[in-house]
Amino acid sequence: MNSLFLIKDMKPLVLITAGEPLGIGPEITVKALQDARVRRACRVLVVGEFSSLRKAGWSDNLGILLPLESGEKLPTAHIPSRAGGQVSFQAVKLGIKLALQKHVPLVTAPISKQSWALADVPFTGHTELLREMTKAKGLMMFVSGNLRCGLVTEHFALKHLPLTQKRVETCVRSFSDALEKLGLKNILLGLCALNPHAGDKGRFGTEEEKILLPAVKNLQRNGLCVDGPLPTDAAWLAHIRGKYDGLVCLYHDQALLGLKLAAKKPIVHLTAGLPFCRTSPAHGTAFDIAGKNKADVQSMVAAILFAAKHARRGC
Repeated sequence: MNSLFLIKDMKPLVLITAGEPLGIGPEITVKALQDARVRRACRVLVVGEFSSLRKAGWSDNLGILLPLESGEKLPTAHIPSRAGGQVSFQAVKLGIKLALQKHVPLVTAPISKQSWALADVPFTGHTELLREMTKAKGLMMFVSGNLRCGLVTEHFALKHLPLTQKRVETCVRSFSDALEKLGLKNILLGLCALNPHAGDKGRFGTEEEKILLPAVKNLQRNGLCVDGPLPTDAAWLAHIRGKYDGLVCLYHDQALLGLKLAAKKPIVHLTAGLPFCRTSPAHGTAFDIAGKNKADVQSMVAAILFAAKHARRGC
C-alpha cells in the first residue's frame, strides 16, 4: 500500500470508502471504477466491507482494496443494521486518517445514518466526523456544472435551525473561499431568505430583518459581494440564469430541492475547507434498490472525477 503513495508524476491517487455495505455504495463504487473516464483520470484505493464489494462485482484490476470485515454478521436483507454501521464507520475513519496522512483526496459512498445510530456511532454522518477528525470547520456544498450552493446549516429539523448572524457570515466567507480555490474570480453570491417573500418586512417572520440583512451588510462592508436575503424561488431562478456564482442556502432541502430540479449535470457533494479534497455522490443509500443492479452511477463518477481534478490543489 505504501508504494501507492510514493509514486510521483502519475495519475493522482484517490481514496474511496464504499459506504453502507447493504446499500448501493458497493455497487456504485464498482460501477464507477469500471468507467473508462475514471480509469483514465486516477488510481484508486478502496476501503470497504469485502463481501458486499465482491457481490457487487469487485475484481483486483479495478484498484487496490483494503478489505474490512464486519464485527457482526450482516443481515441478508438490505436494511439499516448495527453491523453495517460498524463496518462503514470504520471504513470512513480509516479513509480520513489516510487522507490526512498522505494528503490525497477522499470520495465517500453513502452511509446510512440509521445504521450509524444502531451501531452507537457518536456522529450523525460524514460531515460531523470529518470536522472532528480534521479539526476544520468544513462547509457542506454542492456543485453541478455552473450551479453551486453552500449550506449554513445541515442536518437539523427546521424548528431547531441554529441560525445566527455569525453562522451566516462564516458560511458566506467559507463558500467564497472555496469557489475561489476552484478557480472562480469576482465572485457574487446570493443569500436565500428563510421565510416566504423574504419575510415581507417582518410580516412573515423576523429572521430576515434581525439576522440575514445585518449579516449581508456586514459582509459587504468587509468586501464580499453578496446579495440578499432573497426569496428562494427568485434566488434559484437568478442563479440558473447566471447572475450568481453560488447560492448560500439556510437549510438542507432549500439547497437540494432547487439543485436537483435544475441540474443538467450530475451533482457532486463536497466538504470545503478541509486539509484534503473530500467529495461524495449527492444521494443516499437507496436500500430499496440495493442488490438489484439498478443504481445510477453518474453522481459517483462525477465525485471521483472532481476529486481527481482537484487532487493537488484541494477543493
